Amino acid sequence: MMENNSRAQRVADQIQRDLASLIQFEMNDPRIGLVSVTGVEVTPDLAYAKIFVTSLGGGNVEQQSSEAAGRESTAALNGAAGYLRSLLARRLQTRIAPKLSFHYDASVERGRKLDDLIDSALASDRERHS
Repeated sequence: MMENNSRAQRVADQIQRDLASLIQFEMNDPRIGLVSVTGVEVTPDLAYAKIFVTSLGGGNVEQQSSEAAGRESTAALNGAAGYLRSLLARRLQTRIAPKLSFHYDASVERGRKLDDLIDSALASDRERHS
């Protein structure tokens, strides 16, 4: 049982590396833009893969537009999932290529918001004590 989990993890890591390269060099859809593959979850039977992507947008001013762009990119990637699966099948050393499902990962934006909140709390604390 443990061997299956480590195999699924190795396959997920390989899919993450390969998809990052394929999206960057093989996709010409302008809706996709700059995306980063942040994680991959593969079922134990290697039939399905959830791919988590985030948009590499700008700073605080573009946070809302970055999330909207990320969701648009995710929709475009889901539309191209069959094409990406066929390209991925050529690279993987498995009998079957998993069916791909792309999901938007908002953790980067949440982390940036939390970082901004911590910075503002520290700044107000410094003002109060000085």
